[in-house]
Amino acid sequence: MQLSEYFPVLLFLVVALLIGGGLLVVAKPIRPHRPDFAKNSPYECGFNAFDDARKQFDVRYYRVAIFFIVFDIELAFTIPWAVAIRDVSWPGFFAMMFFLFILAVGFAYEWGKKALEWE
Repeated sequence: MQLSEYFPVLLFLVVALLIGGGLLVVAKPIRPHRPDFAKNSPYECGFNAFDDARKQFDVRYYRVAIFFIVFDIELAFTIPWAVAIRDVSWPGFFAMMFFLFILAVGFAYEWGKKALEWE
């Protein structure tokens, strides 16, 4: 295999980096920049930052996030299956129904444990 076969990949990478870097450089002087306390505060984790890492905190945020990821992965499997349903025929249909059944049982369990309530 010759290196010339990788030229399109290298060209794509260079063009992508140039476009991305160029957009960042062009946007820097024209973007609004008005920092305040709310914008500078940590908000991604669901609670305010604290000093001691051993301090207990509420795990509800992480539980909901993991639950969201599970159903996001379900959607990532379901959409290609729905597009190719004619090609996979009955074995593929029953395999997906089994997959969805397992997820439905997990959802019912979470609902029964009141894991989705935020209090």
